[in-house]
Amino acid sequence: MKARTVRVSLGPRSYPIEIGMGTLGGVGEAVKARTGAARALLVSVPPVDRTYGGAVSRSLRAAGLKVHRFGVPDGERSKRLRQAERLIAEMLDAGADRGSSVVVALGGGVVGDLAGFVAATLFRGIPIVQVPTSLLAMVDSSVGGKTGVNVPQGKNLVGVFHQPSLVWVDAGTLATLPLRQLRAGMAEVVKHAAIWDERLFRRLERDVDALLALETDVVLPILERNCRIKAQVVSRDEREAGLRMLLNFGHTLGHAVEALRRYRGVLHGEAVSIGMAYAAAHSERLGIAAAGTRERLEALLVRIGLPTALPRFERRAYLRAISVDKKKRDAHIRFVALRRIGQAETVPLRPRELLPAGVLPRSR
Repeated sequence: MKARTVRVSLGPRSYPIEIGMGTLGGVGEAVKARTGAARALLVSVPPVDRTYGGAVSRSLRAAGLKVHRFGVPDGERSKRLRQAERLIAEMLDAGADRGSSVVVALGGGVVGDLAGFVAATLFRGIPIVQVPTSLLAMVDSSVGGKTGVNVPQGKNLVGVFHQPSLVWVDAGTLATLPLRQLRAGMAEVVKHAAIWDERLFRRLERDVDALLALETDVVLPILERNCRIKAQVVSRDEREAGLRMLLNFGHTLGHAVEALRRYRGVLHGEAVSIGMAYAAAHSERLGIAAAGTRERLEALLVRIGLPTALPRFERRAYLRAISVDKKKRDAHIRFVALRRIGQAETVPLRPRELLPAGVLPRSR
């Protein structure tokens, strides 16, 4: 099937998202053409590096780049300042410089966020190319220039906007993605449909089984549509001044769940699924969404195999977790509420209004 190109329009920081199937062998020439670099600093996690690192390295070398490979441990807990510091030190020891080096992030959202943060801060910014291999990264985290690491107080509280020079999506890499990771990535696909595109939501309701089965004629169009939604939002609001906040639908409670679970035993997409189900229900409680909105959203999430129930933590623990949300302004959180499937808005709520007494499951 023919490759597809989506453009993120940001003036001099514009870049293409190239979406295809079995295209990893072409990434080297694309990196060379977009960046002019002579040295590639390839960052990945061991499982992805074992499967795809060799092919990407060969492609980069064939295009004339010298390749240095760097590994980080798999999992959300790798997104830490000490990992970023270690990577920077290793890159400097390998001869990284400002004029001819490019960071290539090969993997999922953790690798993309961490490598992006390193690229943004090393020499005050060098180019980065995102080569996502997870569904979540393909449709969300690799696009838009958000980079960041976690601190004990919360997720992604330290970071910088640093747009990639290129996003190279080879949907063929999804074939080696564990089913749980694939389902988790579907949460971000559902998120885009829920806040922006009711027609896409209907398509997901119809084709979710084919999408999970990775049928090419379903996967590529849905990847393209999701990337177009993300590109459209980012092009209009690069630094999250307003519109881009809608992309945080489900993330306020989702990030709280991740933090309370100490980033163990729950994937990001699973936490977002839980957060979206709660946000839809709360939208109905606030009188913003019509009755049945939560039920429709939750039914799709359950079909995918995603969790929707909040874990049993004390309300005060949730309140502490959401109180450090990076979207907080003047003691209010910009809560993303649904008006209906396909349309969302932000509502300023105090943490206690977002989590009123009596709505959480009893703690054990």
